[in-house]
Amino acid sequence: MAKILVSMSDEFLSKIDGVAVSEQRTRSELIREALRSYIRRSNIINPQKAESNAKILEQLLD
Repeated sequence: MAKILVSMSDEFLSKIDGVAVSEQRTRSELIREALRSYIRRSNIINPQKAESNAKILEQLLD
C-alpha cells in the first residue's frame, strides 16, 4: 500500500483523531473512508470529472 503525506492544521488533525478514537478506527481508515465518500458524492454531482478523480484516488487507496 502506498503512503502519502498530507498537510493540515493541528486543530483539524485533532478533530480527525477525535472522530477516529470515538469510532475505534485508525486515522488512516477514517481518511480513506472520507475519500471514498467524497468520490461517491462527486459521481452524483459531476460524473465525468468524478470518474477521472475516482480512478486516481482508488489507485492510491487500494
